[in-house]
Formats: sequence, C-alpha cells, structure tokens
Amino acid sequence: MRVIIEKDYLAMSIRAAEFIADLVHKKPHCVLGLATGSTPVGLYERLIHLHQNEGLDLSKVTTFNLDEYYGLAPNHDQSYHYFMHDKLFDHVNIPAHQINVPSGLAKDVDSWCSNYEQHIIDAGGIDVQVLGIGGDGHIAFNEPGSSLGSRTRIK
Repeated sequence: MRVIIEKDYLAMSIRAAEFIADLVHKKPHCVLGLATGSTPVGLYERLIHLHQNEGLDLSKVTTFNLDEYYGLAPNHDQSYHYFMHDKLFDHVNIPAHQINVPSGLAKDVDSWCSNYEQHIIDAGGIDVQVLGIGGDGHIAFNEPGSSLGSRTRIK
C-alpha cells in the first residue's frame, strides 16, 4: 500500500480528487467504491468542482457504495442513499443506472448481499475504493470487533 500524507484536510481532498480524475481520464469506464460520512465530503466537493468547472466527465463511471443503514428508505434524510445524492450524485453526470448503493430495505439480506458482491464482480471489480475513518477509529463502517475478512453483511 502506498501512503500519501498531505498537510491538511483540504490538501488531502484535492489530492484524492486529482487521483480519481486521473483514473477517469485514463479509464472512463472505471468502477469507484465510495464511502459516506464526513471524511470524503471534501473529495466529493472537489469532484463536483472538477465536473462543473473543468469538464470532468463521469458519465461512464460505475459506483458502488460501502454501506447503508438497515431499515431506512432511500429517501430518508438519514440514509446514505440520500447522503450520496446530496453530496455527489445530484451534482455530477453519473447515470442513475450506474450508481449502486446498498438497500436498507432488503427482505432477504443474505441473498441481497451476495447479489451485490456479484454485481461488483460483474462490473469488473473496484478500481479505487474511497474509505473513511470514524471517530472511534473504524474504517469503512467496520466497527471495532469486525472481522478483517468480513464481506457484505449487516453490522
């Protein structure tokens, strides 16, 4: 793993957006794994800026989000589906059918999780995964005590 240290949050957000923009230029059909929470908000703001002001074309990008609160509908203002549309998707040109956010309302969770993972495989896998760090040090909603080998599941 290559670790890049920036001087502050803004510099990190700009650097991350430049990294993703470079990937999109080189591989327009790339697959991005996205996170929610406060960590990536600056990155999303910068991607919006690059799209709206510098012509970054995200129309061929496919996205997969890491997480969603179980029991929340996509239009609930606390859902991650809502968060992602508010913070990124409503401001860029990623087609709706290329946006994938876990369902908080799945009836058969195990089957839904298996299908989500298969959909990622069918898309060619994740080219870049954006992760956040929570206040308790968790990474990507893998709360303390989560298995390092765990996959899509309820936590």
